[in-house]
Amino acid sequence: VRQPPSARASRTLGGWRTICWALAISAPVLAVPVGWMASRQAGWPAVDVIWACAYLAFGSMFLGFFAWYRGLAAGGIARVGQIQLLQPFLTVLAAALFFGEAVDLTTFLFALAVIVVIAGGRRAIVGVKK
Repeated sequence: VRQPPSARASRTLGGWRTICWALAISAPVLAVPVGWMASRQAGWPAVDVIWACAYLAFGSMFLGFFAWYRGLAAGGIARVGQIQLLQPFLTVLAAALFFGEAVDLTTFLFALAVIVVIAGGRRAIVGVKK
């Protein structure tokens, strides 16, 4: 589901209903390709892998969408949506802080450039042409 329609829906339905409806609508569409890909695998993954996928699906994604859609409904798509551009860099920062991952200069400079563009976009005056 694209962000603007689902963000508009979250204003009337609420965040949790929006994500649940999006998942219910997309489940039949995704069942065929997921089933086909699963049938091509030789054996089942390890139990740890299944638990990790379950956490990512339910904890990180499903519950995270509740907060995300509530924020979109409260702050507006244009303003809050720009914050999502920082997510990959915050993930890199968390990986560096918690897991000791190395962050090279290119990653740091690219993150800085994105932050500058977001800051500029938030300060820009947007007018409607008549």
